[in-house]
Amino acid sequence: MAEQSMAWASVLQAFQQIWGYSDFRPPQDAIVRALLNRQDILVVLPTGGGKSVCFQLPALLQSGLTLVVSPLVALMENQVQELHDKALPAATLHSQLPPPVRHRTLRVLERQELRLLYVSPETLLSPPVWERLCQPKLRLNGLILDEAHCLVQWGETFRPAYRRLGTVRKALLDCRPAGSTLPIAAFTATADPAAQTVLHEVLQLQSPQVVRLNPHRPNLDLRVKAVVSEGQRKGVLKRYLEQHPNQAGLVYVRTRKDSEAIAQQLGDRYRVAPYHAGLSSRDRRQIEADWMADKLQFVVCTSAFGMGISKSNTRWVVHYQAPCTITEYVQEVGRAGRDGNAAEALTLVSEPTGWLEPGDRQRAKFFEAQTQALQQKAQRLVSQIPPEGDVRDISQQFEHGAISLSWLHSVGQLEWVSPFQYQLNDRPGQPAKLQASASQQMHQFLHSRHCRWQALLVAFGFRSEAQRLGGCGHCDNCHSPAKARRPAAN
Repeated sequence: MAEQSMAWASVLQAFQQIWGYSDFRPPQDAIVRALLNRQDILVVLPTGGGKSVCFQLPALLQSGLTLVVSPLVALMENQVQELHDKALPAATLHSQLPPPVRHRTLRVLERQELRLLYVSPETLLSPPVWERLCQPKLRLNGLILDEAHCLVQWGETFRPAYRRLGTVRKALLDCRPAGSTLPIAAFTATADPAAQTVLHEVLQLQSPQVVRLNPHRPNLDLRVKAVVSEGQRKGVLKRYLEQHPNQAGLVYVRTRKDSEAIAQQLGDRYRVAPYHAGLSSRDRRQIEADWMADKLQFVVCTSAFGMGISKSNTRWVVHYQAPCTITEYVQEVGRAGRDGNAAEALTLVSEPTGWLEPGDRQRAKFFEAQTQALQQKAQRLVSQIPPEGDVRDISQQFEHGAISLSWLHSVGQLEWVSPFQYQLNDRPGQPAKLQASASQQMHQFLHSRHCRWQALLVAFGFRSEAQRLGGCGHCDNCHSPAKARRPAAN
């Protein structure tokens, strides 16, 4: 027992030396212990909950390399820069690095001089990185999936490599001495019970410890406003901005086109810029830096903006158009009020019938049609490919081949034998209800008269906490005497 407490004392000492904190905030200590004990773990902590330190500290305390799989270049670079500022051995590899930097990082990786290596799923499985990770002498301590909800949101569409991560552990252990272990940890701010099940199954987690905190943020006021025309939508945004002069915020839209158009319309009066995945990496980094430095008051952005970018004095988030899912909603509104001071989140929605202002309904149909086209393409592929094969061959032979394989995996018609080899099975595909039910859940949330924070707690599996909360007192439904204050529907 004394030996264990002495070991924990050294952990706390390192935490204080590196980050300056004398102790952890619960449940950070439980997460650090699990990783040091080489256990699988699924962590759901609200935005701003201090997730990154929970895997960075154990990585630095152990000899060997911890792999961090992360979805966005900006997110990786921000975390690596913070570690470099502390003179800690971390690096990132991604496609936008200059060749000399990439080659230097690969050499450092081979010499086992890194403790943390940040990569995207695609980079992890690229030949230069994968071949080096398979070297038996390279010591690996863990595989961390940061922003793990991206596997659920994107793995069946434009980031199919996420769906192959479940076989990475076995493939890497097959290259190593018998008895080697490689714990997997998944970290996210938002994973409802269905998403947790997907993560557990896809990543093939082994008896994982599950650590969850509910997403309730008492300082964040949630509001939803219905509009009856596109003109009214623009007018509400205009008045809202006038009422929040010089306060940092974010305006979320659904498309690149709207990001550009609205930023241009507001550019005469405000320090604003558009932000979307179609911009160059250099332009995106510059906009992020300008917003962080208050050179821009707000950004008109798609969902491409925000992960890993923490600006504590963000006072408001406006969803000019509602996100598709509750998960996206909580992620994005959670970027406001991280300093603990009062903040607001306003979502504009078409009136419930969709007849007067059909914008939301039209956008939903557009994205639904895209999904159906993908499903149909995947089903056609089943009859055209061999029962066993390599994803790299299929990608070369068929347009969207990798995405189609990922979709077949999600509906149970395909298994990944390794990160690159698939095998079809004879089971009929299970209907993919997750996306449809998530969209319906979001619609019900937006048009509900119940307490919004209660509804969010129920959606994320915190039913008893929702019952204890009662009316939250900081959402539009609880503020308005004209609306019922009944508990959220079960």
